[in-house]
Amino acid sequence: MKGMHHYKMTTRWTGNTGSGTSAYQAYERNHILQVDGKPEIPGSSDPSFRGDKTRYNPEEMLVASLSSCHMLWYLHLCSEAGVIVVDYVDNATGTMIETADGGGHFSEVTLHPEVTVTDPAMIDKANALHAKANQLCFIANSVKFPVHHDAKCKI
Repeated sequence: MKGMHHYKMTTRWTGNTGSGTSAYQAYERNHILQVDGKPEIPGSSDPSFRGDKTRYNPEEMLVASLSSCHMLWYLHLCSEAGVIVVDYVDNATGTMIETADGGGHFSEVTLHPEVTVTDPAMIDKANALHAKANQLCFIANSVKFPVHHDAKCKI
């Protein structure tokens, strides 16, 4: 094994409105995600599950993790391959399915990266590197659903 990495963060529930979880409707789903030395991230559940729509929910954060991991690997591979990327935007989407028992799971995530390179001769290589980035992405390798790519590359 090349290396083992450990990550530490704190999730702090801030949704006690006075009576705790005495009833399903009695508490808010709000919480704070904290990592020492970094800005806090305001979290909640999806509004479909009584959450605050102005805060990030775990489902969005999962899609964001896949998107940012892919981007970081992709940019790394491009830099090694001589592909000069000058802009990268991904409008990632994910689909979650609720199950009869109240749980659920993601069925897929699709990344939609729009990459801008400096030279038309780089487009084919730039497009091909998405597959390698997906193979190397730590987060994509950790989920049990497919992560698709609908990439576009332009000059």
